[in-house]
Amino acid sequence: MTDRFYAAPTAGLPPQTARTVDRAVFETAYAVIPRGVMRDIVTSRLPHWRDTRAWILARPLSGFAETFAQYVMEVGPGGGSDTPEPDPGAEAVLFVLDGRPTVTLDNTAYELRPGSYVFVGPGTRWTLHNRDYVPARFQWIRKRYIPVEGIDAPASFVTHDDDVVPEPMPDCDGVWATSRFVDADDIAHDMHVTIVTFQPGGVIPFSETHVMEHGLYVLEGKAVYQLNKDWVEVEAGDFMWLRAFCPQACYAAGPGPFRYLLYKDVNRHPSLALHQSGDIR
Repeated sequence: MTDRFYAAPTAGLPPQTARTVDRAVFETAYAVIPRGVMRDIVTSRLPHWRDTRAWILARPLSGFAETFAQYVMEVGPGGGSDTPEPDPGAEAVLFVLDGRPTVTLDNTAYELRPGSYVFVGPGTRWTLHNRDYVPARFQWIRKRYIPVEGIDAPASFVTHDDDVVPEPMPDCDGVWATSRFVDADDIAHDMHVTIVTFQPGGVIPFSETHVMEHGLYVLEGKAVYQLNKDWVEVEAGDFMWLRAFCPQACYAAGPGPFRYLLYKDVNRHPSLALHQSGDIR
């Protein structure tokens, strides 16, 4: 079985001769963090993780995006954690970019590979270790689960990109499709993390404007993406962070498929109470 390739941070530092200006931008409605600025000096070490570093791409910010945090994790050989999650109310999605880590969910072990998708349900006891001889890199998306009376919280599961058939979007001749790892009608889930795929020349043919916040990590290819009033060029390894109601559209401009991992909050009433910055809801 041949592993898929998914983009991961470059790390290191550019040479002193490199130009300083990059494509990074932070606006009131969106941010673009290109892969070229995900370098060693902006990583964080996390409590109870061994031989591990994290690029923290998104965190709740008052007045911006407030529902989730998103990281790229790099776990060295022999590294990992027996107590990875500090928030007992959190749920998570892990998506493996590179390497072969092992995750346990309530004492059941799963050997992962590039393209593995793990949903960690709220209250699940889990661990992650890298027993391979090369680093493992994965996306980690965290959200505080919002329980609903009379509805059971969703259970943890493991699947793979290859095992989910992309669903074509309506009226687009198959050039725009979504890999849904969770049934869109399952009201127990209050976040969706999907993979969106555009074939070359495929477009989002209108400016999507909606309440859902987004984290978009580009797995493959390149495109021109509308963010609010701007069109920006993005490529594999870039991250886009959108607050609620930021208009967005896309034109897949590269020679191959354009694919990204997409987070959005769904299936809950908007809170009518103000809350403090840093509250992962």
